[in-house]
Amino acid sequence: MLEVRNIEQTLKSFKAFSDEKRLRILSLLAGGELCACDLLDKLGITQSGLSYQMKILTESGVVESRQEGKWVHYKINEQGTKAVIQLIKELTKIDD
Repeated sequence: MLEVRNIEQTLKSFKAFSDEKRLRILSLLAGGELCACDLLDKLGITQSGLSYQMKILTESGVVESRQEGKWVHYKINEQGTKAVIQLIKELTKIDD
């Protein structure tokens, strides 16, 4: 059973996967780390639009970021994705 204290993080995790733009971003990041400038070019969205989407993805724990000069670089957070997989297993577990 999902603990009450984990519900907020669960909502953040599922929100990360509930938008077409965020799924496109995750698909691009599956190929490896990318600079925000590269994501902007590939997605054709504004910097503020990308910033909004990346905030949701990083808060969910699925994506991590690092600053390099004036640009932020993003990549898939392996621990975060493992946590989401475990969460889905827990939520869909059938008790005997």
